[in-house]
Order: sequence, then C-alpha cells, then structure tokens
Amino acid sequence: MEEEKGGGVVVQSLIETVNEIASISDYRCAVKKQYCNLARRLKLLTPMLEEIRDSKDSIIPQQTLKALVSLKQALDSAKDLLKFGSEGSKIYMALEREQIMNKYHEVTAKMEHALSGISYDSLGISDEVKEQVELVLAQFRRAKGRVDATDVELYEDLLSLYNKPDDSATDLAVLRRLSEKLQLRGIADLTQESLALHEMVAATGGDPGESIEKMSMLLKKIKDFVQTENPNLDAPAREKNLPPCGSGQAFVDGSHKTPVIPDDFRCPISLELIKDPVIVSTGQTYERSCIEKWLQAGHDTCPKTQQKLTSSVLTPNYVLRSLIAQWCEANGIEPPKRPSSSGSNKTVSTCSPAERAKIEILLHKLTSGSLEDQRSAAGEIRLLAKRNADNRVAIAEAGAIPLLVGLLSTPDSHTQEHAITALLNLSICEDNKGSIVSAGAVPGIVHVLKKGSMEARENAAATLFSLSVVDENKVTIGSLGAIPPLVTLLSEGTQRGKKDAATALFNLCIYQGNKGKAVRAGVVPTLMRLLTEPGAGMVDEALAILAILASHPEGKATIGAAEAVPVLVEVIRNGSPRNRENAAAVLVHLCSGDQKHLVEAQEHRVMGPLVDLAQNGTDRGKRKAQQLLERISRFVEQQQQAQAQTEAHIQQLQPSSLANSGDS
Repeated sequence: MEEEKGGGVVVQSLIETVNEIASISDYRCAVKKQYCNLARRLKLLTPMLEEIRDSKDSIIPQQTLKALVSLKQALDSAKDLLKFGSEGSKIYMALEREQIMNKYHEVTAKMEHALSGISYDSLGISDEVKEQVELVLAQFRRAKGRVDATDVELYEDLLSLYNKPDDSATDLAVLRRLSEKLQLRGIADLTQESLALHEMVAATGGDPGESIEKMSMLLKKIKDFVQTENPNLDAPAREKNLPPCGSGQAFVDGSHKTPVIPDDFRCPISLELIKDPVIVSTGQTYERSCIEKWLQAGHDTCPKTQQKLTSSVLTPNYVLRSLIAQWCEANGIEPPKRPSSSGSNKTVSTCSPAERAKIEILLHKLTSGSLEDQRSAAGEIRLLAKRNADNRVAIAEAGAIPLLVGLLSTPDSHTQEHAITALLNLSICEDNKGSIVSAGAVPGIVHVLKKGSMEARENAAATLFSLSVVDENKVTIGSLGAIPPLVTLLSEGTQRGKKDAATALFNLCIYQGNKGKAVRAGVVPTLMRLLTEPGAGMVDEALAILAILASHPEGKATIGAAEAVPVLVEVIRNGSPRNRENAAAVLVHLCSGDQKHLVEAQEHRVMGPLVDLAQNGTDRGKRKAQQLLERISRFVEQQQQAQAQTEAHIQQLQPSSLANSGDS
C-alpha cells in the first residue's frame, strides 16, 4: 500500500513539474532555439505520465520508482534552467553563452540518462505513448553533443563594450545592433534587464563582483543610446493598478493629463514611485525608507514574496534609479532626488535673490484686503510651484503655506482653486508635506472637497493623496472627516475626480482605523456600482480598494451583503491578471468562516477559473486561488461526510421501523 501511495505522489509531482515547465515562455534570444526545443520535448512526456497516473495497475516496481525519482530530479534541473532562460539577464546570457550552454548540455544528459533508466514495459503504457517517449529519448541523444553556431557579431560587440573604459567613446552602430539583437528597445525592456542583473547581485549577498558591475555599466550605455535615439520614449501602456500616479505625483494645472506609473517603478509596499530603489536578498526592489521601516518593525521576510531574508543588506539599484529619472523627465514629472549624504536631509532652495524678492511681493498680495490681488497672487504661486523644486522650497521657506491655507475658505471659487492647486504642487516636496499638515490645512482641504468647484474638489482629493504618503498623516486626515466627501466624489465626480478620490481612499485605507470609516461612509455600494457600470473605467481601482476593505470585519460584512460573489467570480474568470488577483483576495476574506459565500461561489462555477488562476495568475493570485481551492475542497469533504453519516443513520433506523410495523 505504501508503494502504491509513494508511486502516485512521485508521478503527480512529475506531472506538476512538466506543467510548470509548459507555463514558462519567451526565452532570451541567446538561448531561444535550444530552450524552446528542450521545453517542447519535455511537454511530450505528459501523456506518458498521465497514463501511469490513471493506470488500473497502480503499483510501480521499486526499480522503476527509483528511475522516476531520478527523472523528477532531472526535470527540476531543467525547470530551473528554463526559468533562468526566460527571466535572466540578456546581457549575461549573450556574454556567458558557453557557460550557459554547458549547463544546457548537462541537463540534456541528465534527461537522457533518466529516461533510459525507466522500464516502460513494467508501467503498462500504450504502444503509441511508448513510441512518443522513445522519440523524445532519441531527440535527447542527438542533442546531447550538438553545438549550435553562436552569433559571433553579437558576442564581439558586447565584448568590445565590456572591455572599454566607462568614459570612452562608443560606436553608435554597435549600440544600435546590441539594442536590436538583445531586444532592449524600450523602458520596460531596460527595466526588466536591470532587475535581472540586480537579482544576480542579490544572489551574491550584495557583493556583485567586477563582471556584473561591468554588465550594469554596459546596460547603462545601451539605455543612454536608446533614450538619445528616441527622446520621447515612454513606458508602454500597462494595466493600471492602484494607486496610479495621481495628481500628487504630477503637476496639476487644469488640462494636465496624469501619466500611469509603470509597475516596475512602484515600491511594492507603498505603491508609490520609487525615489531611492534598493534591492533585498530575495532580489526584490523597494523604496529604501519603506523597507527600512519594515525591517525596523522586526520583520525578517520579503514583503512581496514572503521569503525569509538571508541578509539585511540593502543594495542600491542604480540602473533602476536612472531609468525612473528618464521616465519622469519624459512625462513632465520632477525626477526623484538622490538621498543626501550629509547629516541633514532638509532640502534647501537655490533661488536667486531676485526670485525670492518676487515671491515676497506675491505673499504681500496674499495678505492684502483686495480679492483681485489675492486671486492673481495665488494663481502666480500655483504656477511657480508647478515649475521646479527650488521654487517649491523657496515658496514654503517664505511662509506661503499658512497664507494659502487661509484662502481655502474664501467664497471666491477661482482664488480657492488657485490656493488648493498651489498646495498640491507644493506638497510634491517631501519637506512640505509635514508643513502643510502642521499649518492646519486638512480641515480647509476637506471644506474644498465638500463645497468647491469640481476642479477644486479634484485637486483637494489629489492633495490628500499626496499628504497621506506620510503614515502619520493617514491618521490625521481620516480623523478630520476627509473620507465621507472622498466617497461622494468617487460616486459623483468626473472621471478624473473619481480617479483622484480612489487614489486617496486607497492610501488612507491602508491604515486599519480608516477602513471602518470608509465602510460607514458608504464606499462599498459605490465600488460595487463602479465594478459593474459599463464603460466606467474604474474596475482596477474599485477592486484594489475592496481587497483592502475585505480584511476589516465591517468591510467583509458589507461586501458580502452587497451580493459581490457573482461579480467577483466573473472577474476571476475574465479579468486582467491584477484584477483577478484582487477579486480572489476579496473572495478569500468573504469565504473565511462563512460557508454561505463558499456555496454561492460554487453555484457560480468558480472552480474552473480558480484552477486557471492557480496555474497562470500572478504570484499573489496563485496563492489566493490555492487558498480558495483548499477551502472549497475541505467544505465539499465535510458535506460528503455529513451526508454519509446521515445515510448510515437512516439505514440503521430502517430495520427497527420494519419490525415495529410487523408487530402491529
């Protein structure tokens, strides 16, 4: 019996490994041909493994079982190799192709040896499947010693740059060929290559060594060339997930369109644009201040992957920082400042005396009794604060923030719009966030959010989002009544107003104490309407907020009462990867300790979409889908046991009932 059980486990693990290999795709150009062939051959083993699993004669001989274990080890090696071929550094694979191909031939030899050691006659598989496996084995034997020609030009181009000093001139034709052949043509490609190189850095414990440092410099040269060739280069359109860039990260002046931050440029903890990217030992990149707070709180795991951190060393990600700066400049956003090496991090303005004098004149107008002077001065300060970082610092240093806060309650709508937008643009400077809250701005911002023009309300919401980046401000803003008017704007605002309200609510609800306030303000019915409203364009934001609220008891109860299960199941079935992930996260919370929602999810045929999500979703989506599948499986098992007990009890009662009827 133990032999039967052990054989079944091994075969099932083999099937799962081959399925994992089948899900890997898009191999790097340097190894594409060989790795595609390897993956194709391994996928052909599935029919054999499924026949073994489904065989009526389920006892596998000991010798054959050992051979299958050997096959599992070979498949694991192949899976690791193929995963690196799909996600690893393109530059590294092209430069170290000989070493990479040696590993490929080692895996090929392992597979050939493992398949040769299996006694197929003892497994009872069909002749057709046996012929297919023999074909695969023959292909492995032929591939074992084969050496394919390398791209000599690519290798020599890389080597010429690799061995050049950093400051030497580079042939543009060489850079153009490298950009094309390595498929490093856009920001997304360059960012992915940067992350791949820095995962190699993290694997070394933070000491990259000369070779990886040279590869990083090589990547920088290619990146500079790509940016020079196409100065309007922008990140490709991506799935929008919360919070988007938001007006708190871009300058706002009426018609300005907020760009969407590429996912790779966001910190996984704060979901904000990364300013000081650092890599932890798992290879993930975070905002330095966020991961430092995480570590100081006593955590020893990676927030994104939940893997245990082998070291607390934080390695600067210089390549990603450079890419973010290029993206910011291309989108009219102030590039993140490098952290100061001095003792104080206080930003100092370098404005000229003439510019400071102009600001002083504007502040004098703000304090005058003339409504026209106040309106024009507030408008000019708004534009100055939009222009650059030095102006934002100088305006705050001159004492403008309390004066602008005082104008938030003015009955003149234009002055009010100028004042709130000026505060929004000033809040982009980190030092100004605390000054704005300390000046008592939040009640005034809430007043604008309730009573202002639509443009003023939108910018008030964006200002609250910008200020709520600071954790302690989340508490202050929530306690001063900002959440109900944000929910109102989310419900009745323009498209931009809804987006601004959603980003602010998402950020505020990260703080547990604000979740109940949002639920009591009626956010859940509004989010459910946005989820199902045709053409609303708010599905991403609505699901992201619901995923946060579902972890709160009031949120869970209200979402459950809003008949959310059918909608969530539909998103898991047909949504984008991030939306499927968030829908599954909400459903996990709803089904926790509540069998009613489990039954409802089953009635709406959630099993198929969950199985697909568990195999093809994002990492978090896979985990949530697996949790739901396990809960449903346990629930079904309990139902079957209860039914069996009921039937057994009825059968026990039947003889005595018949006897009693005979006596009568």
